[in-house]
Amino acid sequence: MKLKFFLSTFIIACFTLVFSSSCEKKTDCKLTVITVDSLGAPLAGVSVKLLANVKTSSGATVEADLKAEGVSDASGTSTYTFKLPAILDINAAIGTKKGVAIIKLEEGKTVDKTVTVK
Repeated sequence: MKLKFFLSTFIIACFTLVFSSSCEKKTDCKLTVITVDSLGAPLAGVSVKLLANVKTSSGATVEADLKAEGVSDASGTSTYTFKLPAILDINAAIGTKKGVAIIKLEEGKTVDKTVTVK
């Protein structure tokens, strides 16, 4: 009787240890950029560029290595995933029309940002 109790307890403990230690916290930062015209209608084919600007000790601004590019789909969206939080500038353009925005990405969260292209 004691042997059965010991074995069942041991098996449950091992099972719990294996499955609880394999859980990892999701830290990806996801961004969905929605491009729209001045009336709020989705715009497809918009070139979307994301970049991080960093201020130097001299006060100048330089473009960091953190960059991404995409093109909006038929619903006006483009999606991106980053491993670390960041503050990014969004530049959207199609033809002569442009739109800009700034977004803050947070660890483990998905952020939607609408950019009006005029």
